[in-house]
Amino acid sequence: MRFVTLFMLVVLISIYAENNSQKKINLDYQEDPYKPFAEVMPEPVGGYEGIIKKIKYPKLAEKSGVQGKVYLLVYINEKGSVDDVKIVKGIGAGLDEAAIDVLKTVSFIPAKDKGIPVKVKLTLPIIFKLN
Repeated sequence: MRFVTLFMLVVLISIYAENNSQKKINLDYQEDPYKPFAEVMPEPVGGYEGIIKKIKYPKLAEKSGVQGKVYLLVYINEKGSVDDVKIVKGIGAGLDEAAIDVLKTVSFIPAKDKGIPVKVKLTLPIIFKLN
């Protein structure tokens, strides 16, 4: 009798937990129109060297000797334009903002899936180094 009761309790708890986890997933789920990858990923017009040439080192960072990598999440639409840029990991001293400002001006060759241009999100590191 105890075994049956214990078994029923375990079954009920697992059903309850499964139903609650499904509800939570359904409530939190939002379809993101930006794909995390595509068959052909976007490339900046002028290459990555073109991005580096456009960067202006902030005076505060230069005076303070701040160097490093800023990691950005770039949302690129199907036309190759940058819709949004978010900091994944920054280093401060104006370098985060400098990286965002540059990427907002860059045009990309659009990403493609099955030959069709698609929206993607791309993580890019921007390296700041003093000479």
